[in-house]
Amino acid sequence: MSKNVIHVEDVSKTYNTGAISFTALKEVNLTIKEGEFTSIMGPSGSGKSTFMNILGCLDKMNEGKYILNGKDVTNLTENELAYVRNREIGFVFQSFNLLPRMTILDNVELPMVYSGVSLKERREKSLSALEKVGLIDRIKHKPNEISGGQKQRVAIARAIVNNPSVLMADEPTGNLDTKSTNDIIRIFQKLNDEGVTVVMVTHEPDVARYTKRIVKFTDGSIVSDEKVLDREIIK
Repeated sequence: MSKNVIHVEDVSKTYNTGAISFTALKEVNLTIKEGEFTSIMGPSGSGKSTFMNILGCLDKMNEGKYILNGKDVTNLTENELAYVRNREIGFVFQSFNLLPRMTILDNVELPMVYSGVSLKERREKSLSALEKVGLIDRIKHKPNEISGGQKQRVAIARAIVNNPSVLMADEPTGNLDTKSTNDIIRIFQKLNDEGVTVVMVTHEPDVARYTKRIVKFTDGSIVSDEKVLDREIIK
């Protein structure tokens, strides 16, 4: 029986700016089990990005409960959340977030520097992660010397190097052409086949159909949660 990696109960989030109050999430409930590959979809302003930030421990909810990989993270301090992020979550962003002056290998090693991992172990794990994304021949290059699709593959390698409980991707194919998009989805599918839990925000139905489950948001609430019956696999 698969264990719960993500479990949220009655999560609400309201932003207050001066006299204006905006509710981004309204009593959201969701459970994601180990080994799932889930898309989070919805129009702009639907709450999907706010929800992803809460799942990624980048933002706090106003109300509700969040259990991440068996640990209650609802009321953790900023420092405690930073520790959880580094250990439990791998992030892949639309804009790659690579450091331009560092080599690809150094970029991938970075999360482990913050974790205090030895140089030898950092190097071994980084090379293994880069091999998984097909970039072992680019380790000495810098980000401005590779394509957008390759940059996103570096970002995936960096995200998986600490063996996180869940890989979270926010519009990971938003800046990519069709071929690069397929390359990235193929990597996600392969990682998922190996047991990695993946949660991906996307506004593209063509991308969501490659996942196993689609959760749709509208006006801060989940309006549908369905398995993808005719899921496509990229060879």
